[in-house]
Amino acid sequence: MALLALALPMAAFAGGVDLSNQGGTLVGSSSGLVLTGSLLNGVEGFPGLGQIAGSLGSVSFATGSYISTSGMVSTFNGGGSFEIVSNGSYGLPTGVLFSGSFNGPVTLTLVQPSPGGGGSYLMVGQISGTWYNGSTVSGNTFQGYVITGKNGWMGTATLGSGDTIITTVPEPGTLGLLGTGLVGLAGIVRRKLKA
Repeated sequence: MALLALALPMAAFAGGVDLSNQGGTLVGSSSGLVLTGSLLNGVEGFPGLGQIAGSLGSVSFATGSYISTSGMVSTFNGGGSFEIVSNGSYGLPTGVLFSGSFNGPVTLTLVQPSPGGGGSYLMVGQISGTWYNGSTVSGNTFQGYVITGKNGWMGTATLGSGDTIITTVPEPGTLGLLGTGLVGLAGIVRRKLKA
């Protein structure tokens, strides 16, 4: 019983929602990377829903300004903005699902160079902000694209696909109810064992 009491609260902390996006216009400049018009096309792990796919909403972001490039990795300041909006399909709430910003440097790695200065890039950043229910959440985003221009990531490209994982933590009231229930359950088991 003691092991169960210790294991259940830890399981309550391990929530996460995986949101995927595709397409959209990505613009790179010394001011940072800006994505507009990307389709939210998949959600998995949203409370009360299974895996859903389709035209679910949009994803947009803007990083902070460009810092430097070392080898194949360019770095951008955190800050900026990151927003995921739902159109209410398949039981998702309508409106902003996540609104926040990058909470540290954002990296852009040249994964596959191509002749002429372009190639395949992968952007990685940590985000934090407000979830649809008002709670504070954090997560990571991975966005991949190909650009064919001579100036590397500078310029305009169409995003290939992206994946954002939001880590959700239950509200303190939920954990309090869980703890109270476990104490009550332990009391019932104890009485049964004594009888």
